[in-house]
Amino acid sequence: MRRLPLAVVLLVLAVPAPAGAASVQLMVVGKTRVLREAGPVRLKARSVRVGGRRCAVGRTPLSALAGSRLSLRLRDYGACGRSARDAGSLYVRAVAGERARGATGWVYKVGRRAGTTGAADPSGPFGRGRLKRGARVLWFWCAQTGGEACQRTLEVSSAGSVGAGGTLAVTVRGYDDNGNGVPVAGATVRLGSATAVTDGTGAAQVVAPGAGAYRLTAEHAGMVRSWPRKVTVA
Repeated sequence: MRRLPLAVVLLVLAVPAPAGAASVQLMVVGKTRVLREAGPVRLKARSVRVGGRRCAVGRTPLSALAGSRLSLRLRDYGACGRSARDAGSLYVRAVAGERARGATGWVYKVGRRAGTTGAADPSGPFGRGRLKRGARVLWFWCAQTGGEACQRTLEVSSAGSVGAGGTLAVTVRGYDDNGNGVPVAGATVRLGSATAVTDGTGAAQVVAPGAGAYRLTAEHAGMVRSWPRKVTVA
């Protein structure tokens, strides 16, 4: 068999993935920990197992969750099958063994807002068109306490770079199901080994560690951990 020159082999390996391979950003947060850290997942039509059969789902938040490779248990309140148009009544019962019970269970957000349709509804997460490439999809364990709303989801903001040993100004806000945000006091922000706690305005000052690339996150009891933000320490 004729062997290709090494230069040709390297060129083949360097060819990027097709531009049409759309993706979304996905993070999955369970009862007490992050089950799937934030990162890209391919946005495509898939099939999921429901009982003893396979059901088609389109490019939806459920398809993104299925792409995480976490174990899922689903229930069908409709008649899902070979057509993704019939998947609108699929319900996520469990993710990675964490099962819905009573008023607690699995919900999703796209951006800062909770979806208003079923996770595999072909009309899209807000009934106005399917999930877009590049969208930020958060699946999390919703613990309803004293009402119908889920706990707030955190978002941390800062500059994208800081000098080693310098001070990074950080703000933390918490968003409700409708995407309305408020400053969060008492949130712990982490940048590598460095930590700080937000004040009454949701602000904190973090002393940057040594040079490198870090993930900045925010946590608060009773709220969902923030998406990580990339910060470069020079």
